[in-house]
Amino acid sequence: MQPFDYSLDFSKVDFREHPELYRIGRGEQGVLLVEPYKGEILPHWRFKTPDVAEKSSAKILAMFFAYLAAGDFVGADMARKFLQMGWTRARRYANHKAGRKYDPKTREELPRINDAEKAESAQIFYARYVEARQNSHYRELKQRHLERYS
Repeated sequence: MQPFDYSLDFSKVDFREHPELYRIGRGEQGVLLVEPYKGEILPHWRFKTPDVAEKSSAKILAMFFAYLAAGDFVGADMARKFLQMGWTRARRYANHKAGRKYDPKTREELPRINDAEKAESAQIFYARYVEARQNSHYRELKQRHLERYS
């Protein structure tokens, strides 16, 4: 995987116009930096309850498919990252009240909880994340992006 280039001034780069500057990175890396996609996807990203997660993940998956249809790998990859982040953040809240894994003062791990509602939200996002990650058109565009810009 390509390392994410944090030396870029992300506030000045339009990655739709300059996909050659986009690096896939690992996991959710760069998800809150890459515009205009962050601005397009973030308003729809929610996981508070399973109903909210269902609507949110469905909207983001629809955006993923729209980006694919337009041949926009960067947009599709960002939508995939938001789905992944929905899964991981909901999972964090399912395991730790207020989403904090460590005590800010002592740095010790806080006690685990089991929030079934957040766990269900995480599963909803996970299913859609896997659907996106395994999509054959997405994988083709990803390979083309790597070949062209690595």
